[in-house]
Amino acid sequence: MNYKQNVWKLYAIRFFHNLIPAYVIERLFWEQRGMTIQMVVYAEIIYAVTIISLEIPTGIIADKWGRKNMIILNAFLSCCGCIIIIFATEFWHFAAVVFLAGIGNSASSGSENALLYDSLLLNGDTQSFEKYLGRLNVFDFCAIILAALSGSVMANWFGFEFNYWVSLVSMFVSLCISLILVEPDIKSKTDKPIAIKEYIKTSIRFFRKNQDVCLVLLSGMVTGASLNFIDEFWQIHISRLGIPVIYFGLFSAMMSSARLPGNIFAYTLKKRISYKRLLSGVIFIFAAGLLYVSAVKGYTSLVVIFVICIVSGIIGPIASGYLHHRIDSSMRATIDSFQSLGLQSINTVLGLGFGFFSTRHDIFGGYGFIAFICGVFFVIFLVTSKDIIE
Repeated sequence: MNYKQNVWKLYAIRFFHNLIPAYVIERLFWEQRGMTIQMVVYAEIIYAVTIISLEIPTGIIADKWGRKNMIILNAFLSCCGCIIIIFATEFWHFAAVVFLAGIGNSASSGSENALLYDSLLLNGDTQSFEKYLGRLNVFDFCAIILAALSGSVMANWFGFEFNYWVSLVSMFVSLCISLILVEPDIKSKTDKPIAIKEYIKTSIRFFRKNQDVCLVLLSGMVTGASLNFIDEFWQIHISRLGIPVIYFGLFSAMMSSARLPGNIFAYTLKKRISYKRLLSGVIFIFAAGLLYVSAVKGYTSLVVIFVICIVSGIIGPIASGYLHHRIDSSMRATIDSFQSLGLQSINTVLGLGFGFFSTRHDIFGGYGFIAFICGVFFVIFLVTSKDIIE
C-alpha cells in the first residue's frame, strides 16, 4: 500500500480545518459579546490547562489504539465547538468552546506528526519529514490566507455570525476526509506490548538522556508561545492603530503569507546552517522585534510583526524534525505530545504575565513582557547550547 496518500489527506484535512473565515473577526466577535482582554486570557489558560491535562494521555491512546481515531476526534469536537460559539453569550460558553478545542488539539497534536512520519517511514522517505511538515504548514497558511481575505469581506457584508456558519461547513469537510485516513502498520523495535506507565517512564528517560533535544524543543516552545500572543491579539493591536475592519483580512493574509518561506525552506536551511545559529537567530529576532512592538505604537511595528512571522516559519519543522528523527515509532505520538505539553505550559505562564501587563498598560505592555522573556531565554540558550548543539 502506498501510505504516502496519507500525506495528501493530511494536507486536505489541515486545509479545510483552517479554512475558517471566523478567525479574522474572532477576537472582535468575542469582544462584541462582552469578552474583555482579561477574559480572553482566562479562556486561553483554560485551553492550555486542558491540553496540559490531556496531552500525554491522548498521546498514549494514539500510540496504543491508533492516530487516525485521535484526528477524527479533533475534527468532530471542532465542529461541536463552532456550533456552540455561534450562540455564545456568556463567558462559560466561550470557556466550553476552548475546553473542547483543548481536548481536540491534544488528541491530534502528536497524532498528526506521528502519522505523517510513519507514513513516510513505510515509504522509505523519513529524511524528507521536515520538507513535508513544512508543506503541511503551508497548506495551513494558504487556508488561513483564503479565509482571511474572504472573511473580512463576508463579515462586512453579512455580519460576524455568517463567518462561523461558513467555518462550520469547512470543518465538517475536514471531518469527512479524516475518516478515510489509513493507519500505518508500524512495528516497534521490541514488538512487545507496552504498559501505559512505561510510556511515561520511557519518555522521561528519553528527554533526560537527550539534553540537546530538550533545548531545541524548548526553543520552539518559547517562540511558539510568544507567537501565539501575536496571533491571538493582532486584531486588537491594529484596531488600536485605527485600521478599519475591512482591512483585517488583508493583514491576516499578509501575516500568514510571511510564514510560508520559512516553512518551505526550513528543510534546506538545516543543511546549510547549524542548528545553534539558526535557532539563536530566530530567538534574537523574536526578543528584539517584540521589544520594538511594545515600545513603538505605530505602523512601523506592523512591519516588525511581519519580520517575526517570517522567521517563525523556520522553527516548527526544524524542532519537530529534530525530535522525530531520534524516537521510535511505538512511542512517537506520546513523546511528540510532550512537545505540545511544554508549549501549553509555557503559554499558560506567559499568559498570566501578558494578562497582568495588558490590563495595566494595554496590549503593548503585554508584548513588552513577552519580549523580556524571549530576551532572557536568548541568553540562556547561548550559554547552555555551547557544548550540546552543533
